[in-house]
Amino acid sequence: MIDERMEIIGAEPVSTDCYRMTLQAHIGYADACPGQFVMVRIPDGVTPLLRRPFSIHRSRRLSASQAALEILYRVVGKGTRRLAGCRPGDRLDVLGPLGRGFSAPPPSGPLFLAAGGMGVAPMVFLADRLCRDENRQRDIRVFLGGRTAEELLCRDRFEELGLPVALTTDDGSDGDQCLVTHPIEAQIRLTPPGMIYACGPPGMLSCIAGFADTYGIRVEVSIETLMACGLGVCLACAVADRRDSQRYRHACLHGPVFDAREILLP
Repeated sequence: MIDERMEIIGAEPVSTDCYRMTLQAHIGYADACPGQFVMVRIPDGVTPLLRRPFSIHRSRRLSASQAALEILYRVVGKGTRRLAGCRPGDRLDVLGPLGRGFSAPPPSGPLFLAAGGMGVAPMVFLADRLCRDENRQRDIRVFLGGRTAEELLCRDRFEELGLPVALTTDDGSDGDQCLVTHPIEAQIRLTPPGMIYACGPPGMLSCIAGFADTYGIRVEVSIETLMACGLGVCLACAVADRRDSQRYRHACLHGPVFDAREILLP
């Protein structure tokens, strides 16, 4: 874990209200695991007072001593609105990498990557890592869902990796007009995967987690939840344990990636 004031070296809009930011980071981030996150705070001012969690969108080595860290975010409140106003040369207080990421894939079987809306943020990082194995590249399928075409983010990054991408939108403005879980289940019936990795809204994750029980498939979900500290101190990110109703796990320490059989999803 590294507590560092990082310089912004890149900032760009990717849609009307979504942005990608690149930070110059400690070389330790080159070894971050897909699914891990960082806690970010703009150092000047008191709003927001607490750091905010962001999935690591991408991480790569810049030199022997530095790495590049990317985050992808949507403007939803005062904190992210201030973040969108930051420019290259500005600095942010960043704590990370934190949490448990996605596990290594099984030795056989296709891999499905499912993302709904901003749930795509950690999936780009995961796809990058999985595609380092050239034999794996042809066995990976990506499923992107959003309310509208504008919410189908990062499809170009998956296509650059040579991965097939299935698109769905609620309004039919791009891809199939249905929930992203529909083509996933249809593909499961044709070619059961060795693993499904998923991140997105609770309803989507709950449905995909159900595939683990219905089809006997391994499923890992990255949950999106409020966090105040990212270190397990505030206990704000408690998640109910599926096997023990008296036990709770915490997204910042035991997750944010969980085996779908471990936790209760809404």
